[in-house]
Amino acid sequence: MIRIKSFLFAFAGLCAIASAAAALGAPPADVHAYPAPRAADFMIANFHFRSGETLPELKIHYMTLGTPTRNAAGEIVNAVLVLHGTGGSGAQFLRPQFADELFGPGQLLDATKYFIILPDDIGHGASSKPSDGLRAHFPRYDYADMVEAEHILVTEGLGVKRLRLLFGTSMGCMHAFLWGETWPNAARALMPMACLPTAIGGRNRLWRAMLIDAIKADPAWRGGDYVAEPDAGLRAAQDLLTIAGSAPQQMQKALPTPQAVTAYLAGPAAQAREALDANDLIYQVDASRDYNPELGLAKITAPVMWINSADDFINPPELGIAERLAPRIAHGRFILLPVSPLTHGHGTHTWAVAWKDHLAELLADSAAN
Repeated sequence: MIRIKSFLFAFAGLCAIASAAAALGAPPADVHAYPAPRAADFMIANFHFRSGETLPELKIHYMTLGTPTRNAAGEIVNAVLVLHGTGGSGAQFLRPQFADELFGPGQLLDATKYFIILPDDIGHGASSKPSDGLRAHFPRYDYADMVEAEHILVTEGLGVKRLRLLFGTSMGCMHAFLWGETWPNAARALMPMACLPTAIGGRNRLWRAMLIDAIKADPAWRGGDYVAEPDAGLRAAQDLLTIAGSAPQQMQKALPTPQAVTAYLAGPAAQAREALDANDLIYQVDASRDYNPELGLAKITAPVMWINSADDFINPPELGIAERLAPRIAHGRFILLPVSPLTHGHGTHTWAVAWKDHLAELLADSAAN
């Protein structure tokens, strides 16, 4: 079983089933209609980070479903890249609410027709990360570094010159905008979900800073060279993450009584916290520090279906940022999903039933692209 340190989906897991496996983001163990995923590692030699630091060997772990299809020129034409959010991994997309809605026979991303790529980003999952040994001496990566490694994996590791679709959630949503600006012809279509293509400020920056400060204020932190995890700091950090990733309607249904809240805190929440590593978490949250694709949005030429949900704490619609920036994307469309029983706050991006009709539109509109 692949263990995922996926904290922004802890509440979504609770809504599905209040169990340790769900809280930790464990992939489903039963057999599904889609082909079994294949896991592998791609090693990048002498990876140079924008900080000026270098790793002699950077490991990018990934999974694939399906088989590449090639055109007459030998180019892969059916590759779909799916990018996860902060603290997640590619394995999160094997959850029923995503995979069972999209990857099966006849479904929109039928894995017998598409070659689906699910990478773990730098600092996440089974890819190179601080907790592997370097701890707080690991290179201070940012989103540009992560996107560069994704691109190397796709083009050099898997031999894909052009993606049929790039789909990104949360952090992966932000990465999708960076892909579209940096390599305008790298994907025939982009579907960024649950983010804003602008510098992270206001409440969104504030809770991230609070999270990092809470860990570093714990005496057990010891500058990142802790003997045991700084539990008090991680408890405060996870509290912030739970609220940031929550959806009021879903939380009210899942935790309707004081007793239910107490049971959740003592059970799934505590077990999820045990899966966290303080160094990894700080690096993951800090990586967004210099993200700001706003000025380059006009460089994006691929069709874009950008979707947020109205109950997203992290990207509140009342700011009006999406409506202001969407017109800068030549072939872009912004959709704000209204709050409904189908939405799950920030985590709506992984519940395909809420938005898969829009994915169908994007695939149809970009068929000739």
